[in-house]
Amino acid sequence: MTAAFDVDLARNAFPALKANHQVYFDNAGGSQVLGTVSSRIRDYLEETNVQLGASYDVAKQSTSTFEAGNAAAAAFMNANPDEIVIGPSTTQLFSNLSQILDIPPKSEFVLSAVDHEANTSPWVRLAKLQGHQVKWWKPESTDGDLLLTPANLKPLLSSNTKFVSCTHTSNVLGGIQDIKAIAETVHSVPGAMLCVDGVALAPHREIDVKELGVDFYSFSWYKTLGSLGHYFHAGDSLSTKLGLAGGSYELIASIPDVVRYFGQDKAATWQSIAQHEEKLQNILLTFLKQRADVRIYGDDSIEGSQRRRVPVVSFAVDGRSSKAVVEAIEARSNFGCRWGHFYSKRLVDEFLGLADKDGVIRVSMVHYNTEEEVRKFVAVLDEVLNER
Repeated sequence: MTAAFDVDLARNAFPALKANHQVYFDNAGGSQVLGTVSSRIRDYLEETNVQLGASYDVAKQSTSTFEAGNAAAAAFMNANPDEIVIGPSTTQLFSNLSQILDIPPKSEFVLSAVDHEANTSPWVRLAKLQGHQVKWWKPESTDGDLLLTPANLKPLLSSNTKFVSCTHTSNVLGGIQDIKAIAETVHSVPGAMLCVDGVALAPHREIDVKELGVDFYSFSWYKTLGSLGHYFHAGDSLSTKLGLAGGSYELIASIPDVVRYFGQDKAATWQSIAQHEEKLQNILLTFLKQRADVRIYGDDSIEGSQRRRVPVVSFAVDGRSSKAVVEAIEARSNFGCRWGHFYSKRLVDEFLGLADKDGVIRVSMVHYNTEEEVRKFVAVLDEVLNER
């Protein structure tokens, strides 16, 4: 049986949670940073801030530290060190990837219609430049969520399909896609590749790219308890092709501290986190489901919610703009949540139909949030919704 998650112990690892009274419910936009990470960045800059690869002692130490960070990052997702690239952001890396892919002429791209623009715009641009056809992969409604499935993907595939992209978890809806099954479906077409945006999943679940069977997978450390922001790559490696704007030395040096935070039994830690986050999202979902004037977007079921979604909860209020609701929350509390489309504009405008309501209200929690925080947020939200 998995041990209960100790949220107080977790919170003590994040200086920002003790430094002020802000409650962070905008974690999908960027998590708070571990104290060990900020200390490691400071130590690197103060003690080993030199160019890599030289033979003098400090350079050797710096190179070793950098390589340890790269190795830790690879192990975090069960990849080999020569299979990964660390860059400034997922958005930049997917843009870089689009510039080096060798796609046969007149191929077909199948792109998710519910993804963040980071995983759609590079491929739309590439298809336009090289004359490929784009097919939009639209979700189906499953248990109240909009999911991408092998079943709604298969009709779009053909012998000309060479590239498929999708998200692992929607940054608006929070639903978890079955990426392993999707990868198997994509690879049933000879030569077809799958590119997955894992940014919204990485803070909540363990990643195993080998188990998933994907071709390309990216997430952002600054949304996964770390911090990321010059490294010249030589040779014909993946890093040379994609790492055109490599991660800063000091930031890569801090990655082992992020990985260590999850402990030696990573699987048990992630499971306890999932159980804790289920409690958080269920408090909010239970309240929202009782309101006749609220529409939840994504799976709103309570039982076993950790298996289907992460605690990124989006909703809208009848007769109220999402912007106005968030501003009313901020006016009377220290809760930091957001409104908008969060760069998943096709999803919010086309599938949710919220273009004229300032998008959704998004409350995005992670494991360092507490049940007490969510209950207090619910009380404030109740006041706001009852005020007309």
